[in-house]
Amino acid sequence: MSFTSMVLPKLLDIFLTGNNVISYKGCITQVFFLVVLMVSEYLILAAMAYDRYVAICHPLRYSYFMSLQVCFWMSWISWSMGIFEGILYALLISSCMFCKANEIDHLFCDLKPLMMLSCSDTHTIEILILGPSAVIGFVPSVMTLVSYMYIISTILKIHSKEGRHKTFSTCSSHLTVIILFYWTILGMYMRPKSSYSINQDKVLAILYAGVIPMLNPLIYSLKNQDVKKALRKLKKTMLC
Repeated sequence: MSFTSMVLPKLLDIFLTGNNVISYKGCITQVFFLVVLMVSEYLILAAMAYDRYVAICHPLRYSYFMSLQVCFWMSWISWSMGIFEGILYALLISSCMFCKANEIDHLFCDLKPLMMLSCSDTHTIEILILGPSAVIGFVPSVMTLVSYMYIISTILKIHSKEGRHKTFSTCSSHLTVIILFYWTILGMYMRPKSSYSINQDKVLAILYAGVIPMLNPLIYSLKNQDVKKALRKLKKTMLC
């Protein structure tokens, strides 16, 4: 809800009224909150992967490994890193000089389109942005990958087909969200400069800012029996 409220209201206003003007402070504020929410969600998804790992690989010790204190620290670290990155990026962008065209060729105020408008030397800023982004992108990704390697290994050791299916279903929703979110974020911000395309970025931006948050409630409720029945009924109706 927070993610979509930072982008979609203004985007809808542009489409419906043609009012495509945003103030300088509003633009920097949008950059700040987008980075905070994006980084926090990235880290929280990694923490959820660890939660799935403990639940499947160490079920008897789950309450010990995932105590209230552990959950609090994982949440606190995720939001703290998000706020730190948001402040850093907002300060770096606000330090740029904008003396060229003031039309942002994007759906909202984002880092790359804003740096393209700047008449300052953005090389140092790009390095300062890429460094923390690489670390924050790499560590949670490795943590998630390792967690799911252990999860898959444990699932394959289960002899019954029903047991494997039931165990995998506990993490299938989370895995789907991870693939969608990580793919779009890494594809947008970790691509080499030589392959940068503003049109591709617009597609990826609308995916992670609008489409994926819209799909999240449905994805996470796929284990619900009522939702499954409704989907089967909808499928039959469409086939008929």
